[in-house]
Amino acid sequence: MTPHFLTVEALKKVYPASGEKSNPPVFEDIHFHIEKGEFICIVGHSGCGKTTILNVLAGLEEASAGNVIMDGREVKGPSLDRGVVFQGHALMPWMTVLANVAFAVSSKWPDWPKDKVREHCTRFLTMVGLGHALDKKPAELSGGMKQRVGIARAFAIQPKMLLLDEPFGALDALTRGTIQDELLKIVQATHQTVFMITHDVDEAILLADKILLMSNGPGARIAEIVEVTMARSRTRAGIHHDPQYYKIRNHLVDFLVNRSETYSGAEAEMFHDSKNPPLVQPGLEGERAPVFTLTTEKGISQALHAKHAINQ
Repeated sequence: MTPHFLTVEALKKVYPASGEKSNPPVFEDIHFHIEKGEFICIVGHSGCGKTTILNVLAGLEEASAGNVIMDGREVKGPSLDRGVVFQGHALMPWMTVLANVAFAVSSKWPDWPKDKVREHCTRFLTMVGLGHALDKKPAELSGGMKQRVGIARAFAIQPKMLLLDEPFGALDALTRGTIQDELLKIVQATHQTVFMITHDVDEAILLADKILLMSNGPGARIAEIVEVTMARSRTRAGIHHDPQYYKIRNHLVDFLVNRSETYSGAEAEMFHDSKNPPLVQPGLEGERAPVFTLTTEKGISQALHAKHAINQ
């Protein structure tokens, strides 16, 4: 069996307590894998540990337990094999747009001559629509343009995996949509493997091949993996015309509003296998088993009764 490009096993994070009482884990028993070239989005309420998981994948933070294997090697510390784009652009204000990208490229390939570095950086800046702004300083750019520089810089080092932490969260809707379209084009052209955090379900449906749904923290876990079964050539302008779109969107919203809290706690562990989160295809007919709400004693009883019946 061919190994997965990235495998996350039994990941857990507990922050040290300031007093005598220990803190509960932010998340625990996190299992998932990513294939090369896949675009994965992770969605969940604040406090479930999405950014911490991304930081662990980036090597910027250590998990309390579990491990991450990427391309056959355990992730230990940061590496240029993984490019990261944060919510803030993190540009060096005294450098030009070109120099900001060139700094990263020269770190990856220190033996490259200046002309080759410039040509390489210009290609990726042109991809994000900034070929005309190579010599501008960050202070001369809009917020959306600054974020494009960060995206170009991440792509320019040609990482094995790209990690995006809500990179469009602070942008207006029009700018956000434009950059989403550009990101889609670049990912499709380069077959880049991507792991992205977002709170926007429409953004997740547009960009992702699969969407990881996190239960509420503390003790969060991956409750479901939603496969986006629409054609990969989907666009922001046409996605809502696809008959699968609203099925997928309704499933995501229903999870976030009604079901995300039911996958935490001892009762959920009795019927939910964290090592093998269910893969669901809401866009297709007949894809879902009945969902039982565990917020009441009656709901718990129904779920346990159903589990017992299935096992008979």
